[in-house]
Amino acid sequence: MTMGTTRRAVLATGAAGTAALLAGCGGGGDGSSDTTSAPEGTGTGGAAEALATTADIPVGGGRIFKDEKVVVTQPREGDFKAFSAVCTHRACLVTTVEDGTINCPCHGSRFSVTDGAVEHGPAQRPLPAERITVSGNSIRLT
Repeated sequence: MTMGTTRRAVLATGAAGTAALLAGCGGGGDGSSDTTSAPEGTGTGGAAEALATTADIPVGGGRIFKDEKVVVTQPREGDFKAFSAVCTHRACLVTTVEDGTINCPCHGSRFSVTDGAVEHGPAQRPLPAERITVSGNSIRLT
């Protein structure tokens, strides 16, 4: 019983310390996660950093942004789309955009660059759309 109590006390102390550490880190930081995950930051104060330029996204293809877990495509010239880069089958990150599809290496699912629809399973649900804005030649997550 003493060992169980000691173990619980250590775990509780560790959890409390972790919570305090996270609370202390929440305010300042370098802002790297704030630029892509906080839609309320758009249009005021520190605008989100550009994810890419329009020239970075090939027509008929796309580019994957691993850190943001987003894929941006350009199905037709000047028409930009964004989708989650997390496969809806088993949550693997997609790794390539080729021949009009966004491709998952884990089980072979392929999704349309136009609307994220499943082109080839085993995935049964499309990639969820992400919100982007294109201003001039800059593409930003919103």
